[in-house]
Amino acid sequence: MTTLVRIWLEAAHHTTFRIGGWAFVRLDAGEVSGAAGGARRIDLERTSLAALAAALAGLPQGAIVELQTSSPLLLAIPGRIAAAEAGDNPPTDHLDLWAQAATALHRVRLVSRFAEPAPGTPTAFAAAWADFARDRAKNKGAFTAAIPKPNLAKAGV
Repeated sequence: MTTLVRIWLEAAHHTTFRIGGWAFVRLDAGEVSGAAGGARRIDLERTSLAALAAALAGLPQGAIVELQTSSPLLLAIPGRIAAAEAGDNPPTDHLDLWAQAATALHRVRLVSRFAEPAPGTPTAFAAAWADFARDRAKNKGAFTAAIPKPNLAKAGV
C-alpha cells in the first residue's frame, strides 16, 4: 500500500545576519508531526536544502508526498536536481545537502504545490515556526528540534 504524506514546509532567512531557519508540519497516516531547525553563517539555499532534507527524512520508500510551500526556492529544488542529473547546471555549493535532498527525493514521489500562508493554515504555522527557528539560531546557534505536540495541535491540519 502506498502512503500519502502531506508536508507544509517553510524557510526563513536574514541576509544581513546570515542566519536561517526552517520548519515543517507533516501529516502521515493521520499523525501530525513537525520539526524546526536553524543555523548561523548560512545562506537561503543551504537553509532551504536543509529544510527539504529534514522534511523528507524517514519517509518510506515509494511514499507519495504532497509538499506545500510559499517558497519559490523550495519549489524549484526538485527541478534543479533533475536538471543537474541530466547534466544541466549542476550545483557547485552545498553539495552535501544537494546529495541528501536528491537521495530523499529518489525515495518518494513528490508533488509540489504553492501554498499561500493565509492565517490559520499549516503553511502560516510552518512560516511562523521558521521565523522562530531563525531567531533562535541567531541567539543559540545551530539546532534541530521537534515541534511540541501541543503546538502542533494549533497547526490547522
